[in-house]
Amino acid sequence: MRTLSHLMPAPASLAEQIADGLRREIEAGQFQPGDKLPSENELTRIHSVSRTVVREAIAGLRADGLVEARKGAGVFVLDLSARPARPFDDLATARISSVIELLELRTACEIEAAALAAARRSPAQLESILDAHRAVGDCLQADQPTRDADFAFHLAIAEATQNRRFPEFLQLIRGGIISRGDLQGAQPGARPKDYNQSLQQEHGAIVDAIMEADAEAARDRMRQHLRGSLERYKLLLRHRQSSAEA
Repeated sequence: MRTLSHLMPAPASLAEQIADGLRREIEAGQFQPGDKLPSENELTRIHSVSRTVVREAIAGLRADGLVEARKGAGVFVLDLSARPARPFDDLATARISSVIELLELRTACEIEAAALAAARRSPAQLESILDAHRAVGDCLQADQPTRDADFAFHLAIAEATQNRRFPEFLQLIRGGIISRGDLQGAQPGARPKDYNQSLQQEHGAIVDAIMEADAEAARDRMRQHLRGSLERYKLLLRHRQSSAEA
């Protein structure tokens, strides 16, 4: 019998979770400009993770311009008001206009990524795509959130293009690439019953095309998937609006 251990986040996901938590605290003012973050040892102990995970989390905050490391002193919070605007900082996935903008951009990128993955993927990368697809199904069977597994599936395809810019782009827009929990039905009744079934079927069709090294079919199936995502967003948003008016 299979266990749920394989559903636990990989170290990279743990790093992102720690970084997201610290980012929220910084943006909420719990850490003021000039404040020192907990030490690497403290963060390792608090979150029960390795030093490598903590270092990756801090690296993410540094890349976002939120903190700076001072040799021999520690990591300190920067003044957010002085931080230059970054691409996608204003992405608001609760707004249908933002959803449409992002899906149009994803369409331009991911349709071709699927085709390149079908033509270029290595055996190891194909295995990663299959593993990611199975992980989504395992989450569904276990009634676990699919957000991280869904992103991992798209990222595995991007990595199989043999062009590092594709996965870099997906990481850049990660905050909006998979619909948020409140749009996916975090509250009872807020998600159409066929949402996850459609998701897994569409993923499966993309996987089949990549396995068959059929670039054109991979393009078509990714296009259908993203169109399906757009329709689901519209349904979810409509449902939430109807619930609010009830």
